Amino acid sequence: MGDPDVYQLAQLNVALMKAPLDSPAMADFAGNLARINRLAEESPGYVWRLESDEGDATAFRPLGQHVLVNLSVWGDLESLSRYVYQSSHVEVMRRRREWFDRMSDSSLVLWWVPAGHRPTVEEGLERLETLRAIGPGPAAFTFRHAYGPPDAAADDDSFGLGEACPA
Repeated sequence: MGDPDVYQLAQLNVALMKAPLDSPAMADFAGNLARINRLAEESPGYVWRLESDEGDATAFRPLGQHVLVNLSVWGDLESLSRYVYQSSHVEVMRRRREWFDRMSDSSLVLWWVPAGHRPTVEEGLERLETLRAIGPGPAAFTFRHAYGPPDAAADDDSFGLGEACPA
């Protein structure tokens, strides 16, 4: 679906930590970060992820010290979905309630960007607010209610990649 040379898929997710990242309660999560980030980087369709100059993906805290922000770009929806739901990433997702509090609003948003564009955290947070305010649409959507890239034939129609999350 779509041409990754024209559009790529951006994703932002936020997570409210139950304890500081350097605490014993978060040790298993923190200990898995490098492995899971490497898995993403080695996955088909991976394009880019936000990290500091030192390679720290957890350095950005625009929503407060207890909220982690993850931002990445993928070639297409299927590649990101395979990484999230069909790789070792699922092992970490299954344990997320040990480390993160449930959020009352959406914590994940997907949207299409022109190929080569690297979204900012602010851009991602704006998309997340759009999703929270008006629900899924072409500008901000979820895996369950996904939209094709702007040049897709069925641009107005959403589709889902399945209802069940393995985590």
